[in-house]
Amino acid sequence: MAYPISPEKALEAYGDMFLIRRFEERAAQLYGMGLIAGFCHLYIGQEAVVVGVQSILKPQDSLITAYRDHGHMLAAGMDPKGVMAELTGRSGGYSRGKGGSMHMFSREKNFFGGHGIVGAQVPIGTGLAFAHKYNEDEGVCITSMGDGAANQGQVYESYNMAALWKLPVVYVIENNGYSMGTSIARSAAGPNFFGRGQGWDIPGEKVDGMQLLKVQEAAKRAVEHARSGKGPYILEMDTYRYRGHSMSDPAKYRSKEEVEDVKQNRDPIDHFRAYMITTLKVSEAQIKTIEDKVKAVVAEAVEFSKTSPEPDPSELYTDILKEGSATL
Repeated sequence: MAYPISPEKALEAYGDMFLIRRFEERAAQLYGMGLIAGFCHLYIGQEAVVVGVQSILKPQDSLITAYRDHGHMLAAGMDPKGVMAELTGRSGGYSRGKGGSMHMFSREKNFFGGHGIVGAQVPIGTGLAFAHKYNEDEGVCITSMGDGAANQGQVYESYNMAALWKLPVVYVIENNGYSMGTSIARSAAGPNFFGRGQGWDIPGEKVDGMQLLKVQEAAKRAVEHARSGKGPYILEMDTYRYRGHSMSDPAKYRSKEEVEDVKQNRDPIDHFRAYMITTLKVSEAQIKTIEDKVKAVVAEAVEFSKTSPEPDPSELYTDILKEGSATL
């Protein structure tokens, strides 16, 4: 009997999700210790979305997202040491300590940020998709946003342009139910987000974002649609964040019982772990080996983030001007 994923690929995907979970838990600890300052939005609970989507991409594809971005970076293969060092504002970080949690990128991995303005990444992602089409590189841009951003006007301007020019972009709406702290029942009219592209004939679907294999299956359909020249596609991921909107949010707008129910019955890592053991016959020993490796990687990242030097004051004057000449 053929399964949708091999044991080897399953262990790889599990390791990616487990890495995001443990990395974010340690980031929360560093924040509590005062080693991470400013805004910090954790991805705990939503791991299956980025791992599932990015697992089916090609090297030429590009990625862009909002400020809940650490999970996206790790799933893209960015070095955990560089990500954690950026969170602590050290020179070994991806933006040399100047970007912090919300503003780092990796040209090598085609990851274009982390953006702090709600919805601002959506027109940029649409522009990246235009670049893919213009350069004829067969790339697709995965443009991620939250349910709060999905109500922003620039999103619909982007839908129009993407549909008009048949741009290779997949809009991934990570619907965790609460935007910043207001339930979608009180903030979003209409039954769904994926159907909001109908006015531009953009196909879409709602996906259980807590189940890795369902995310992978839907992502394959969406990316193949965009890559084949048919234009944009919208995926609405039904997911959930366990922590507050940011580290400063006590999340009193929902009950502890609600959160615990999701953890007990829908946790993406526990669900996939059980699937590997019962269906793929992966052993507990194999899983523990992966977990131990991840814990070591995260511990190394934490140590690096503490010992990497702070940026030299001269960094205040870098990355602010592009030298060049213009001719009329």
